Amino acid sequence: MSSIVARKLRIQYPGACYHVVNRGHRGEAIVREDVDREVFLRTLGEACAKTGWRVHAYALLSNHFHLIVETPQPNLVTGMKWFLGTYTARFNRRHSLDGHLFTGRYRSQLLDPSSGGLRAAAATYLHLNPLRCGDVAAVAELHHYRWSSFPAYLQKESRPVWLRVADVFTEMGLEDDDSGRQALDTHTQMEHLRLSPDRLEQFRSGWYLGSEAFRCALLDRLESQRTPNSSGGVWRESDTLQAERLVQHQIETLGWGSQELVSRSKMDPEKMRIARILRRDTTMTIQWIADRLHMGTRNTLRNALAMPPASDVFRKARVLAQSMQRAAVAVRPLVSKEPSAPFLATPQPPSVSQGFSVEPGWD
Repeated sequence: MSSIVARKLRIQYPGACYHVVNRGHRGEAIVREDVDREVFLRTLGEACAKTGWRVHAYALLSNHFHLIVETPQPNLVTGMKWFLGTYTARFNRRHSLDGHLFTGRYRSQLLDPSSGGLRAAAATYLHLNPLRCGDVAAVAELHHYRWSSFPAYLQKESRPVWLRVADVFTEMGLEDDDSGRQALDTHTQMEHLRLSPDRLEQFRSGWYLGSEAFRCALLDRLESQRTPNSSGGVWRESDTLQAERLVQHQIETLGWGSQELVSRSKMDPEKMRIARILRRDTTMTIQWIADRLHMGTRNTLRNALAMPPASDVFRKARVLAQSMQRAAVAVRPLVSKEPSAPFLATPQPPSVSQGFSVEPGWD
């Protein structure tokens, strides 16, 4: 039996900005000496010339690298394929090696352009990376670490033509002059002291960084690209977003308040109706639906969904009640003809609300 593992999505669109990370295969070095580092940066520059990429920051470490790269054209995938493949071939040729140099899948994290200062924060994270990873011993040594963009931010004459620093200066409210570069240097050194584990972690995981509106806009775009084989964490987020919107629409249509799902009974007919719609129109699990609609445990909802819709149950109950009433009317004259026996009225069937019961295991 074979299994298919969902691959990480690559979301591409014109003007997208990414934090890209890739590491050496099995954690091994991707550079061995300065010549390798020079070849890496030269190859990156060639990739920018071929693709139109705008690199806002970079950091090359001994066993991994980081980029903040903007793609005016939606070409991150093709550009990274050329960049990684070309550098790997050059590295292997220099060192008489063959095989993989990088891990199979680089990580790309989309950055929200409307989140003020996010690109600058990401650049600062990259510029401090050599210190956190031990490639330099002290924060002052970052000024001379030629393999990140930090020295190029501080010294205008050392900037490669493919490095774009203007956006980071603008987000920080600084000019690209002597005083602005000095302020950027001071800010970076202070950030080394202020960066908490939580702030660091945001750049280490997740497929995007930014506002909830940015996430929803991405997921909406993604939904139009769905295929029967779409799977993975980002697709699940898209599914959840669509399901949540469906729930909100149903609540608004009913005119319910924000606490109505909590206060109503677990098997409330309207909640059951919404649950059936979610099962029909979305891929959400019974557990998710039970939690979102406050309908008890997964088994509670599963058993309820296995029953016919309430309208069908009530219709069948009414038909049964009517047939019992007709039978009672037909029998009653025969009974009333016996004078010696007091008349005993045939018990009427209980009302539908009384006769409809919930099995103990549902509650």
